[in-house]
Amino acid sequence: MSKFGVVMSRKCEICGRGTVSGQNAPRKGLPKKKGGAGVHIGVTTKRTFKINLHSKYIESNGVRKKTRLCTRCLRTLTRKAYLNA
Repeated sequence: MSKFGVVMSRKCEICGRGTVSGQNAPRKGLPKKKGGAGVHIGVTTKRTFKINLHSKYIESNGVRKKTRLCTRCLRTLTRKAYLNA
């Protein structure tokens, strides 16, 4: 938590996954499987892969808190809640 109280980064509060940088690679040509000469990669450009975040209220130790979760953690929590019920 920051000194202002709220953290606004695109990051999961449970596992810590966040935005990752990568590259776009445009492919030209017909693949060899389809009878072409093969696929060639053009000029690569930088891009960002943003995480899929959801806001959800989670209760821990009797306190309800709004957290930002990635879909993987959300699925895990719902599965654990289903098994515990």
